Amino acid sequence: MAHLTQRRLENVSGNFYVDSTCIDCDTCRWMTPEVFNRADGQSAVYHQPATETERRRALQALLACPTSSIGTVEKPRDIKEVQQSFPVLVAENVYHCGYHSESSYGAASYLIQRPEGNVLVDSPRFAPPLVKRLEEMGGIRYMYLTHRDDVADHQKFHDHFSCDRILHTDEITSDTREVEIQLTAATPYQLDSDLLIIPVPGHTKGHTVLLYQDKFLFTGDHLAWSDQFNQLIAFRRACWYSWPELTKSMDKLRHYSFEWVLPGHGRRYHADAQTMRHQMDQCLAWMKLN
Repeated sequence: MAHLTQRRLENVSGNFYVDSTCIDCDTCRWMTPEVFNRADGQSAVYHQPATETERRRALQALLACPTSSIGTVEKPRDIKEVQQSFPVLVAENVYHCGYHSESSYGAASYLIQRPEGNVLVDSPRFAPPLVKRLEEMGGIRYMYLTHRDDVADHQKFHDHFSCDRILHTDEITSDTREVEIQLTAATPYQLDSDLLIIPVPGHTKGHTVLLYQDKFLFTGDHLAWSDQFNQLIAFRRACWYSWPELTKSMDKLRHYSFEWVLPGHGRRYHADAQTMRHQMDQCLAWMKLN
């Protein structure tokens, strides 16, 4: 819970604030950029919500914050209604789960709602309001984990929903050694007719991405949009395994067709398939220069 006594001086005056426990994960800034921005290495409120829509979005960011670093001077009376808004629809049957986890440094998690069984992409916090909503939406059949960094509360979700977890063997640690489906190949794995898992070593050795319906690409820490560079990028300063391998992986990935980039960290990106291919070409050219 945020504490008013730790309210950052960089916040503008008003009801919403960020306190000094912020870990600069960027969650609130990409979720509600009209309210939050970066100031002196942490997030801060630069504009108090002026409409009911802005206020609701700010409360969603408050709930999603992995360190509970966002607070309000006045207790929000409708917080339970805002809890019910998660998972938040992204497009079609794909949702953002919210409730980011500190153990994954605030990485985003997504839900794919499917008649054949829902897929949870990476792990959010095991928050009771979210768990209840996931139950109402059909539970979880698979819990797909892009890589070792974003597994968070995977065990609690497995125990509650009896879902099969999926992770590449090169990402297995003592915390994930009991994962049900452990991928071993360096080639794509067809989980279902509409679900393709693609190995993309680079950020970590066993990192994979998930392509759904040749439209939605869940990229973990492999690929994201950068407002700073105004293009798709890989994380050069957060490449823990091999930048040359990551570059090779990106080269392979650009031959697939998709319209959405949904990362764990960084900003989402949506464009038609032709524009996306152009963006991927730009990304690869940028990587070869860095």
